[in-house]
Amino acid sequence: MPVPSEYARASDRFYSLLVEARDAAGLGSTHQAYTMLQGVLQVFRRRLDVADAIRFAAVLPPLVRALFVADWDVDEPKRKFGDRAGMTEEVRSLRAAHNFAPDTAIGDVARTLRRYVDEETFDRLLAGLPEGAAAFWES
Repeated sequence: MPVPSEYARASDRFYSLLVEARDAAGLGSTHQAYTMLQGVLQVFRRRLDVADAIRFAAVLPPLVRALFVADWDVDEPKRKFGDRAGMTEEVRSLRAAHNFAPDTAIGDVARTLRRYVDEETFDRLLAGLPEGAAAFWES
């Protein structure tokens, strides 16, 4: 059996996602987009229990999935979904001295990520997650 294309082209697709996120957010580099993406994923992950987070990860592209679960402290207290401004500040707290995420970071990542997932599956999954999850991924 050949390597599934999802895995064979994973790095190319991940870099394309970073370029699109960079452009959507008006950032200067894919390095800045990486930090923004990582921050958004971590902010979302902190609001899910482990089972829901694993279900969410399963619908992500492989390298986004890896980033979503990387450095995960599963014992960290679960947070509640709050307002977009507060969660954006939390995104900016990741590597704060080198984080250039704009006020629109969560929406920019949401809009970009949706082009890399099966949206019907993604939305169906979000509907089964805690209140606030679907709104988080609205662009």
